[in-house]
Amino acid sequence: MPAFNNERPDPDALLARVQLEEQAALRGKLRIYFGSNAGVGKTCAMLAAAQREVALGRDVLAGVVETHGRAETAALLDGLEQLPRAALLHRDFALSEFDLDAALHRRPAVVLVDELAHSNVPGSRHPKRWQDVEELLSAGIDVWTSLNVQHLESLNDLVSEIIGIRVRETVPDHVFDNAHEVVVIDLPPDDLLQRLKDGKVYLGPHAERASKHFFRKGNLLALRELTLRRTADRVDTQMRVYRREQSIKALWPARERLLVGVAGDAGDERLVREAARLAQKLEADWIVVHVASAQGRGAKRYLSAMKTLTLASEFGADTATLPGMDVADALVACAREHNANRLVLGHHPRQAWRFWHQSVSDRISRHHPQIDQIVIAHGAVPGPAPVIEKPTPAPGRALAYLWATLACFAASAIAALLLQVFDLANVVMLFLLTVVLVALRYGRGPGVWAAMLAVLCFDFFFVQPRYSFTVTDTQYFFTFALMLGIALITGQLTARLRHEARTAAARERRATSLARLARDLSAALTVEQISEVALRTFSGVFEARVGLALPDAADGVHSVGAGGLPIDESIAQWTYDHGRAAGHGTDTLSAAKGCYLPLKAPMRVRGVLVLELAQSERLSDPQERRLLEACMSQLAIALERVHFVEVAQSTLVQMEGEKMRNTLLAAISHDLRTPLTTLIGAADTALPHAPPGPLTELLHGIHEQATSMQRLIETCWTWRACRSAACA
Repeated sequence: MPAFNNERPDPDALLARVQLEEQAALRGKLRIYFGSNAGVGKTCAMLAAAQREVALGRDVLAGVVETHGRAETAALLDGLEQLPRAALLHRDFALSEFDLDAALHRRPAVVLVDELAHSNVPGSRHPKRWQDVEELLSAGIDVWTSLNVQHLESLNDLVSEIIGIRVRETVPDHVFDNAHEVVVIDLPPDDLLQRLKDGKVYLGPHAERASKHFFRKGNLLALRELTLRRTADRVDTQMRVYRREQSIKALWPARERLLVGVAGDAGDERLVREAARLAQKLEADWIVVHVASAQGRGAKRYLSAMKTLTLASEFGADTATLPGMDVADALVACAREHNANRLVLGHHPRQAWRFWHQSVSDRISRHHPQIDQIVIAHGAVPGPAPVIEKPTPAPGRALAYLWATLACFAASAIAALLLQVFDLANVVMLFLLTVVLVALRYGRGPGVWAAMLAVLCFDFFFVQPRYSFTVTDTQYFFTFALMLGIALITGQLTARLRHEARTAAARERRATSLARLARDLSAALTVEQISEVALRTFSGVFEARVGLALPDAADGVHSVGAGGLPIDESIAQWTYDHGRAAGHGTDTLSAAKGCYLPLKAPMRVRGVLVLELAQSERLSDPQERRLLEACMSQLAIALERVHFVEVAQSTLVQMEGEKMRNTLLAAISHDLRTPLTTLIGAADTALPHAPPGPLTELLHGIHEQATSMQRLIETCWTWRACRSAACA
């Protein structure tokens, strides 16, 4: 039975979209001229576009443009209003920077702010130029800027591996992703190398050094590919957002993307490996999903599907568990959401006794012929997996069938009493009510059993000839079929409601757990409070024994928190040093009882979380894994926050101590220098007139001691001045 597909837009999504549009209307628009390298022409393209806007009458201000001595770039500034730079003094050097306050006061329609990744001079309002740009955008001013691919934060490590140089100035990816427009400025490597030789990129000896190191052709090719790929990713995201906002269901195969469906069958691992090879060959993104339908899945097949998803994530795929009444509809909906143009499915040879059953692939081909499918044979048909019904939280399964049996006998007894008052046709309603109640309470299986038993009881006790299963009136066959049909339909509807309730409850549990953890961690001010919150939350949410290991000043990890799980500190140390999971369920030190997980914060690893799960297969579920990763991320950020608070407090104490020391030295030097100078002057005056003898020796001693004390004060004063300069 296909699931009902509601085509109406989500009202919450519409409200969020309207709010975003209102915020965007008040905010300036950011245009980024994006290139692979210096010298490809980003600044020139920006200035040329600015000249065209000025010719159309638009108010354009050149806030800061770095010409680097290039004549062609400087020539494009002619006719543009240029903002004078702000003069700053740093360590006795006069420097100039972009004047943010002047630009905000001037309020042009467009401000040109070159080199988005630039670091501002210490003492500026913001340490980074991209933060200046954010303030301009918040003020409703459009900004045009330039950016090289190596300055994107997410590509920093990859770029350093390619060019062998660590780029220190980076821009967060959200600045790039939230830009209103990205203009790619592309130049073939040979043309760029020729520009370098012609002195149009760097001048003098800088050009020769660049050609031998950074500007090698291989580097330029790799950076060019990164630029185009990153731009393609941005365009792909924009297309998916547009499709979602416009409720477009048709697939747009603008980019290869595979969706792989696994069901927990024996051949799923082979299916994932084949899909991984296909994705690598096509250079395509791929997603592996398992549809947890309400039809009842075998426990072994469910665990097998979770292990397959774990294998797929190791191969680099995105994984997910999808709720859905119909597997085919759920896969098609997921393909449309992610704009996956190909479905990869496994296929078993159809068993003879199931000639009437259509496979998922057949149903998709019949109802959604526009979706391409790649079907991979699983080979020999495995033995049938046991199907385990998941009843509502109630007595055990056997007890549910017992209660269904007792309900039918009770209905028969009541019907025997009512038969003296009501007609036999009305008594049938009592059996129907019993079947409905059993199906609603215990699910489809006990409901079907109650229906069959009710039919037998009705036939045996009430249909002539009584106390026999013989039926002389054929109209009762319709009654029997009706009772059985009601049980089947009610059981199916009940299973669907139970499945949707379980899905909603799981989603609510994850959201509540994250919200509660965020609230508790935000209120924690010490490491001890954070560890207490972590032990309490993780043990409750994941039904596990939990331990927490945090580093000391020497980066040696030790267990913290009372009542936590005993920790093998050698495994915890390895996890902390390498930033990788170890222990149970991993490929490293898998004999350990617990699973050791690094707590990765934005700056570094902040500790190790140890989990000993009551159900070890629980983390194979991608939803549970994502919940764990989200909770770990919040815990790591809280630890990093407390660390920086402690660093700030320590720095404040040091600054106050330094301030007190400087004040004391200044007071001593000021209070002692004048008396010592007077004392030395008096001794110098008295010595020529003093008669030889003890008085002269006394004056010489006073002069020497006072001079020595004066030198000591001068040394302290010089030391104070040096420390002040070093701290500046």
